[in-house]
Amino acid sequence: MVSLHKDSQEEGICPICLELLKEAVSTNCAHLFCRMCLIQHVEKTLTSGVLCCPVCRKPCSEEVLGEGYICPLHQKRVCRFCEKTGSLLCVECLELPEHQSHPEPTIENAISHYKERLVRRSRKLRKDIGEFQRLKAQEEEKLCALQVDLQSPRLEAELENHCQTKGQLDALSQQQLNRVEDTPAEVARILDLSKAIIQLSNLVADLEKMARELDANTLKNVSDLLNRSAPQKLNGLLSFLLPTGPTPN
Repeated sequence: MVSLHKDSQEEGICPICLELLKEAVSTNCAHLFCRMCLIQHVEKTLTSGVLCCPVCRKPCSEEVLGEGYICPLHQKRVCRFCEKTGSLLCVECLELPEHQSHPEPTIENAISHYKERLVRRSRKLRKDIGEFQRLKAQEEEKLCALQVDLQSPRLEAELENHCQTKGQLDALSQQQLNRVEDTPAEVARILDLSKAIIQLSNLVADLEKMARELDANTLKNVSDLLNRSAPQKLNGLLSFLLPTGPTPN
């Protein structure tokens, strides 16, 4: 076992991993540990049947892991994650029929697996945001060119003259008329792209936050976020990128 330092508590250091405390939990004897470090310690210690504080060796209970880490049905420490139901399972839960037909990953493996998926999804959406920003810049350039063209002296004169005689209106080039009609469409497209960028940016922020903070208590929420950010759920937004848009992950 890693050498444990009793004086590390004053520095906010976990005595097990010797790094800054993450999700700090306290034993009955008031020693602080990273929650995941203590969970791993509990897993190793329970094989001997006795759970003690890693620092002072005083006996302690599994309840030190905190609410959410104890099975509400059997009052035992949870150790597995059911991806189908999004629930945490203890050893007795694993014996139930509904959990016999498929393997349930350990909580640690589930956290690692979903963190990787969250990071991949956020990176993918960041690439999509970059493409949206490129398209938006293109549309803004087109709109700027249209506005410059519409303000040209020649076009202004023709637009002024067309109000006087139908013959002069017919003489106005069809291309210029099309540009006048296209202006609202350009503005609408820029607004749609801006909305898409904001929506995707919010999803990326949620994905990155959950990846940073993912633990046993938040595992149950990860599937919902991955579903909300899935390409098939964003078809309306990603249609701007067709036919070269993102493919499902």
